[in-house]
Amino acid sequence: MRRLLELPEAAGVPLYAMTETDRDRAHRAWRNAQRVKHLSDDLVRLGPWGIGLDGVLAWIPAANTIYSVGAGGLLLYEAVKARAAPWTIARMAAYLLANTATTEVPIIGWAMDTLFRGHFMAATALQKDIAARFGEPELEPKPIWRWPIRRAQPSR
Repeated sequence: MRRLLELPEAAGVPLYAMTETDRDRAHRAWRNAQRVKHLSDDLVRLGPWGIGLDGVLAWIPAANTIYSVGAGGLLLYEAVKARAAPWTIARMAAYLLANTATTEVPIIGWAMDTLFRGHFMAATALQKDIAARFGEPELEPKPIWRWPIRRAQPSR
């Protein structure tokens, strides 16, 4: 099934020419899940474990809850847009709920949240669902972070 992308007509390209297949949308969701997975739980690798923003923000009570709910909401949104199986979405929600619930318990809950990789597991579940239906994307995702490079404009 093909859907029209929501682009302004001022771009000079007719709207009917810009379409996205279900496979393209699912692969975009796969890449977005990879970004969230890396940012939340894999910025710094420690053997088989990794620590990301979720682990660091676990020690800042309100910030971690906001981040966990936001990143989890983004993953669930991508799952719905990629038309993931209901079981996959339910599993993702359970991982994310457990991840967010641990932040409410001071000290012990924060330590558990640092070690529990809920966003990682939810993103992996989404990626496996997409890979089973459409295959993995051919190209590797673009780098997660890049510094903007501003080149000096030549004087006229």
